[in-house]
Parts: sequence; C-alpha cells; structure tokens
Amino acid sequence: MAGRPGQGEDGTRARILDVAERLVQTRGFNAFSYADVAAELRLTKPALHYHFAGKGELGEALVARYVARFTEALHRIDRSDGDGQRKLEGYAALYAHVVAEDRMCLCGMLAAEYHTLPVPMRDSVLRFFDQNEDWLEGVLAQGAQEGSLRFSGTPLEAARLILASLEGALLVARSFEDPARFESAAAGLLAGLTETEPSD
Repeated sequence: MAGRPGQGEDGTRARILDVAERLVQTRGFNAFSYADVAAELRLTKPALHYHFAGKGELGEALVARYVARFTEALHRIDRSDGDGQRKLEGYAALYAHVVAEDRMCLCGMLAAEYHTLPVPMRDSVLRFFDQNEDWLEGVLAQGAQEGSLRFSGTPLEAARLILASLEGALLVARSFEDPARFESAAAGLLAGLTETEPSD
C-alpha cells in the first residue's frame, strides 16, 4: 500500500511520508528521527518542518494516509462481490504483501509503542483496529449466513481473533525473516474458518 514518490511541493510531502512510513514499519516510530528522513531525501531539517511542524504531526499524517489506503483496499475487496471466504482471503493477502516487503503493518508496529505515542496517534491506531474489526465482523456475518464460513462465538469475537492472529503472525514471520511463516499461519487460520462439518 505504498504510494509513488512525487515531485514539487506536494511531491516532497509525499516523499517524506513514504520514507517515514518505511522507517516506522521497519524500525518503529521511536527509532527514527527527522535527521534520518532528511539525510535520505537530502533535505534540510527546516524543509521537513515546513511540511510537518513536528514528529507528532508527521506521525498523525502517516497514520491518516495508511488508514485511507487500507480502507480503500477493503472497499476493493467488497466490490469484488466474493463470498465471505474470498473476502477473508483478500484481507489476509493485504498482510502477506506487507511481510513480503519485510515490513510490519504500520498500526501494528505503532501498537507496540502505544503508550509512548502522542495521544492523537494513539486514538488513530485504535480507530484503525476498530475499523478492521467492524469490517471483519460484517464479512463473518455474511459468511455464516451464506454457509461459506464457520466459527464459534459471535462474529465480533471471531473478528478479533482474526485480527490479533494476523498481526501476531506478521510479527513472528518478520522476526524470523520468513514470509512463509505468515503464509502458513494465515492459511491455517482461514482453513479453520472454512472447514465444513463432516457428513454422516
């Protein structure tokens, strides 16, 4: 879900966000500085401050852009008109793409630093997870109704399990530098939701 670097004033802002996003996804929010971004883009620190007054403002913009792109990805999955199973496969593929680039979900990485983040960023991270749970809950309810998905408990409980499982699988796979670990975990999770009852 990375964007394309642009040119001009708006392009400079986009390039700052691109570099900062990658640094957060690979190092964490607290492990990079304006100096890191400035050095990579060959900009001065005042030039960065022109676009983002401080690191907190940069962080808020990062989360807002990431959430907007993730939301659009969910809309694309919805527009595919697939059943619940296909939608969950599309959802897991969003995470697989992230780990294939040796990154973490931006909000998953920020969640690990939650208590050290500025309050507006904390609120944005929680909204991201709430939004994902809401979307998954709807997909699970659809799948249960049409018979493509099976799970115990309520759709919301299953949604929370899926979200936590995929975020955790990302973390472990990246620690081992092995995307196949994520793929295996995701496949097992989805298989457990799509198994049919044995016939008599």
